[in-house]
Amino acid sequence: MSQALDEIKIGGLGSSRKRVEDNRFIRGKGNYVDDIVLPGMLHMEILRSPLAHARIRSIDTTKAWEVPGVRLVLTGEMMATRNLAWMPTLSYDTQAVLATDKVRFQGQEVAVVVADDPYIAKDACERIVVDYEPLPVIVNPAQSLAPDAPLIRDDKENQHDNVVYDWEVGDKDGTDRAFAQADLVSRLQLHYPRSHPSPLECCGSIADFDRATSKLTVYMTSQAPHIIRAAVAMVAELPEHLIRIVSPDLGGGFGNKVPVYPGYVASILCSILLERPVKWIEDRSGNLISTGFGRDVYLTGELALRKDGRILGVRMHTDADHGAFFADAQPSKFKIGLMHSAFACYDIPAAHLTARGVYTNKAPGGVAYRCSFRVTEAMFFQERMVQAAADDLGIDQAEFRRMNFVRDDDFPHRTPFGFLTDSGQYGKCLDVGLQAIGYQDFLARKAEAASRGRLLGIGISTMTEPLGAGNSREYDILGIKMFDSAELRVHLTGKAILRTGAKTQGQGHETTWAQIVAHELGLPAEDVLVEEGDTDTAPFGMGTYASRSTPVAGAAVAMVSRKIRAKARKLAAHLLEVSEEDLEWELGRFYVRSAPDRGATIQECAMAAYSNMPDGLEPGLEANAYYDPPNLTWPFACYIVTVEVDPETGVWDVLQVVAVDDCGVRINPMIVEGQIMGGLTEAYAMASMQFITFDAEGNCVGSNFMDYLLPTAWETPGYELHEVVTPCPHHPIGAKGIGECATVGGPAAFVNAVLDALKGTGVRNIDMPLLPDRVYEAITMRRDVSGAPPVRTE
Repeated sequence: MSQALDEIKIGGLGSSRKRVEDNRFIRGKGNYVDDIVLPGMLHMEILRSPLAHARIRSIDTTKAWEVPGVRLVLTGEMMATRNLAWMPTLSYDTQAVLATDKVRFQGQEVAVVVADDPYIAKDACERIVVDYEPLPVIVNPAQSLAPDAPLIRDDKENQHDNVVYDWEVGDKDGTDRAFAQADLVSRLQLHYPRSHPSPLECCGSIADFDRATSKLTVYMTSQAPHIIRAAVAMVAELPEHLIRIVSPDLGGGFGNKVPVYPGYVASILCSILLERPVKWIEDRSGNLISTGFGRDVYLTGELALRKDGRILGVRMHTDADHGAFFADAQPSKFKIGLMHSAFACYDIPAAHLTARGVYTNKAPGGVAYRCSFRVTEAMFFQERMVQAAADDLGIDQAEFRRMNFVRDDDFPHRTPFGFLTDSGQYGKCLDVGLQAIGYQDFLARKAEAASRGRLLGIGISTMTEPLGAGNSREYDILGIKMFDSAELRVHLTGKAILRTGAKTQGQGHETTWAQIVAHELGLPAEDVLVEEGDTDTAPFGMGTYASRSTPVAGAAVAMVSRKIRAKARKLAAHLLEVSEEDLEWELGRFYVRSAPDRGATIQECAMAAYSNMPDGLEPGLEANAYYDPPNLTWPFACYIVTVEVDPETGVWDVLQVVAVDDCGVRINPMIVEGQIMGGLTEAYAMASMQFITFDAEGNCVGSNFMDYLLPTAWETPGYELHEVVTPCPHHPIGAKGIGECATVGGPAAFVNAVLDALKGTGVRNIDMPLLPDRVYEAITMRRDVSGAPPVRTE
């Protein structure tokens, strides 16, 4: 008779265990960078450029030095004497730390002041006099590619234009043949506007260089501490073993805290020069105007269609606005990230994608803002194109998707761009969503409402996102392969400490990683302490972004737990005086196959590892594991939204939102649901209210929360969540990841719903955000509405 533990009761897989980290957060006991105070600590402030493009004639710091309490004023010229005026980006470009020759975007770092307190430093910054010579400004790819465009990166040798890269993937000849056979070609032009991750905590660092030991410790808002350590070693030319990066509690990240920012580098140099700890805490305006943006991609898309509704081929061209420096945080092999993950859930014979990146006078963009390297753009373009194609064919949008989906029995499936998807039940997810929304009933209501002048619309968006970058054959950042790691120590009392190379910023690692250990070993989750974020103690890892947590770091946790279990089996065999082959495992204990009542718990094995080891077996019960995923994981989701649009004002209200997510095995259902709701809220915000853009002079319009709106509980619609579970065949516990799915797939559902309400007006596209004035213009003028910069500000 089995004596296995009840996995739910011990907090294992499937348990909606409350987040243990919340105990400190809700009590105000979190430990963030700004909470840290070191003896003798000084404070740094950054002077930013008010102009988007200008030659620097001179910088006069005399009056700043005269302010009492100022310890150091640093300019780009001073940094250049130490070879630190420029630094490498994660995309093999270079980025100015402090401007030397000219400024290339509004908000660029020009000088820093270090003083006894941040107020003195800020006052002194205002006394620095910079003589700028204004230059022509570029704020979109069309301007950047014009024959007479000014050269933005004149610092780079052999850079004669503003093109960052030209890249392509797919089968051009096969796609051309598909279009030649098409009965109809559906075309669409779109702009996915700049978005900003807007974490509640801005960026910051405390650099502490100890001259006596030559060790540099940096407390930093980083989602990837080990990568930061490697970058600091390269930039500062310090030995890596003498650099310690500590990333404490983070107030959100969403990709914003992956890159190396100039403020980090400047604070490090200031600490080395002054031999005192130097703290830099970014203000909100600085964060919104200068740190990593997402999106800002233009698409021209075409679908080759048969009249019966089958998609024969797809062509896509994207122009990506990277700002002044190519600073994307993405696997370096793919210049446009994973944009070619588009149409992975559709069975399309041929596809071809061309991509071009350009420099503009805007802050560097391209961070993986709650997405896996441009997948959010890919899925938005995909679902907007699919919706337009269904309308062009006069086919029901749900049926059009269903007839082109990859079938359940066609996995693993090779996509037209070469990816290999793992598993899925795409049709089932769509059916669950249609039933939950009451699809046919809504269509009848919509027709009846139209007869009374009311505009109702329904939008569908499906997505399959490649998560868990990535296998070392294809994915790297700065040449470092994108594996991840875990280290597990089980103490003699059966309590354990787990360390990983990941870094939580709200995903609940401290809770869910312990649940994986509980699932693999039978240790109660409450007996497992999880630590991350300190490069002196954590095993090497690539950090947390692009939904890598569960697909890679979570897999490493499962694998290290299995190593522990394998050693525990040897200890159990010794305790029970049988061979290992005679033992069976059930959750929490080994038992003798022929005598199930004779067994040894995992806790008894732990005690034996320190007190009763068999001859020849090394003491202790600890291990580490490095997990190199064999493939990406591919969760799937279907999001359906209904709206009503007021034709008199352009205001649109969300009536209902249904989400059906298949993320494989769910470790903690409650955390999964929270991730989905948070992602849908970000999707709604991007679709409806988040407006950050630029005028003709390069001024950042929307670098404040009066214009770039964060949805509160008042504006956020309710969500109805459903699930389908298709385990990932190659992940140790069958999980696929969930953190970004709703942000990736959600925006198109809201936009499609509004455009569906306007069907019959001739309007094919309104660029996000769908502000009421844009919707009203589309209704009254019966034309598409672009949101591309520059915008008029008069």
